[in-house]
Amino acid sequence: MKSYQNKEELKIAIKESYEKYISEFLSISNEDKDKKKENIDRTPSENLAYQVGWTTLLLKWENDYKLGLKVKTPSDKFKWNQLGELYQWFTDEYADMSLFELKNILDKNIENIYLMIDSMSEDELFKPHQRIWADEATKTAIWEVYKFIHINTVAPFKTFRTKIRKWKK
Repeated sequence: MKSYQNKEELKIAIKESYEKYISEFLSISNEDKDKKKENIDRTPSENLAYQVGWTTLLLKWENDYKLGLKVKTPSDKFKWNQLGELYQWFTDEYADMSLFELKNILDKNIENIYLMIDSMSEDELFKPHQRIWADEATKTAIWEVYKFIHINTVAPFKTFRTKIRKWKK
């Protein structure tokens, strides 16, 4: 997994991968947002719904932590061995929205992730055992908070950009 020297480098990676990812949707009409294509696992709306879902959860984990609430990862409704059901919930919850609405939610989530990063110290981002939710989400591995940010932003933006480009062909 990619590592980062500091929070600015992490934010730059998010910005660059997000801009490339979200730009792929500019040429997709809302009428085509639910069009299925052979050998492609997600429609454009499902693709965006997945990103909205994970970024929303990431922000919820940190917000609940700051409020002193018990953080449940991946969500209040699903456990880690129920990711298929969680992904379906993302689709059910978000995919009926227009591409414009989904992009707006995702834009706001990304802005809030930048604020989340800015609100943390370098230690909180890059040293282990800084958030109970991060420790409890990975029972057998030690993951710093930045890794959760990376796998819910940079990594899927790159992977799902490839998927949406394939869908567009």
